Amino acid sequence: MTGPVPTPPADVPVLLVAGPAHEGMRTDRFLAEASPSLSRSRVKGLMEAGHVRRDGQPVRAPAEPVRPGMRFELMPPAPVAARPAAQAIPFAILHEDESLLVLDKPAGLVVHPAPGNEDGTLVNALLAHCGEDLPGIGGERRPGIVHRLDKDTSGVMVVAKTEQALAVLSEAFAARTIERSYLLLCWGLPSPSEGTLEGPIGRDPRDRKRMAVVARGGKTALTHYRTLDTAGGAVSLMECRLATGRTHQIRVHFSQAGHALVGDPVYLRRIPAAARLLPEPPRKLALDFPRQALHAAVLGFRHPVTGQPLRFETPPPEDFRGLRAALLGR
Repeated sequence: MTGPVPTPPADVPVLLVAGPAHEGMRTDRFLAEASPSLSRSRVKGLMEAGHVRRDGQPVRAPAEPVRPGMRFELMPPAPVAARPAAQAIPFAILHEDESLLVLDKPAGLVVHPAPGNEDGTLVNALLAHCGEDLPGIGGERRPGIVHRLDKDTSGVMVVAKTEQALAVLSEAFAARTIERSYLLLCWGLPSPSEGTLEGPIGRDPRDRKRMAVVARGGKTALTHYRTLDTAGGAVSLMECRLATGRTHQIRVHFSQAGHALVGDPVYLRRIPAAARLLPEPPRKLALDFPRQALHAAVLGFRHPVTGQPLRFETPPPEDFRGLRAALLGR
């Protein structure tokens, strides 16, 4: 073996021969590095299922050290259909290639099937769109969800189509090298007009369906913000850039700061005092807005295979723009 090789077609074996540089390396690490489209966990799964052989015999010990001259035969099985059903649900595609897909998620679309939302999700839509061309993740023909947006948050998302893309993009998100910018409308006017909101986020001990800034057990969360416009201090248009990516992070931080997002059904539980500063009908429009006014406007990252910098930007959807125009005149 002179270098990494692509994953073979299903049921077509590929031969990998260890060289002097691989002596003492774990078997699973050697196989993962030799086949970069397979993650180390996927290699372990293939070994456990008997799809990796050495000298004709199954190899099932991931930690077994490699010796020069060892000959491994790798034969990934054909991907099986993912459990979620493919459903034709429209969504806007910003970019697509063999490794990934970037889309503009509409508000109201759940990302992944879950209790209460077993179908009609983005995953169902992606399965229908990609069809048989989806290489698959973990032996299933399914997309790799790198990050999520809440059901009622709109905006840019990237989805991995291969294990290699999923691993590289997930690592980039964990390392905070992804550019993410959000637009939102919140109640009141944050002070200072530009700054950072921080505080560890975990499950709200009083309501397990909510997240909160907690004293113990939370994960570090950091949100940078700046004010773009305001309607007399009653409602403000903000831009946020995430340094971390916790569940409901922006919604929790702004609510904790006393500036809950307009329309937020979870973190806005009473009519805010700032609403009194608005005339009718803008006040009614803001109070009746049916979802959190939050849009993922910008997503930038390096392509997981080519390393090429990619950056995507989308405007907020019509309902957000209509509310913004009614409150701010633009």
